[in-house]
Amino acid sequence: MTHRSALFAAVLGLGRAGSNLGDHLVQSDYCARVKGATDAKPVHYAASPEDEPTVHGTADGIKACAWHCLTYTATQAVAVGAGARVLGIRLHPGAAAAALTLSLVTHYAADRRVPGGLLETLATKTGKGNFWRLANHGLNGAYCIDNAWHHGWETLAALVAVTKATTR
Repeated sequence: MTHRSALFAAVLGLGRAGSNLGDHLVQSDYCARVKGATDAKPVHYAASPEDEPTVHGTADGIKACAWHCLTYTATQAVAVGAGARVLGIRLHPGAAAAALTLSLVTHYAADRRVPGGLLETLATKTGKGNFWRLANHGLNGAYCIDNAWHHGWETLAALVAVTKATTR
């Protein structure tokens, strides 16, 4: 597997697997619900139906989103690192760090999800506002746009990660 496109495909696949695990299995319910909280639009969170809900504003939203993005990126790092080792791919440490940083920063930018935030604004300005708000027929437009954003940046991150990559 010495061809650059094979290295890219392997790293992209490993990164996507890590992303899916980090976003859907590793992310806590608390982070998923609170990461978009603001003082103007607080989130009421209860860990279980028997618990009294607690109110969370901007500071808690920032912390929850940051924690989610850290665990998400760590999950990607483990998936790509372990997979690359098994496949005999040597990633340059600087390129790998740059790729993970790109993933973390763009993930935070999208997942903070404050009212009028980055993805909502992008969707509105590109004529996708109605799709962003779609939440019926088993489809959630905001989730789909979020995933498209992540996939695009993860593809760029994989390209960055294979810079100076070699094989054993």
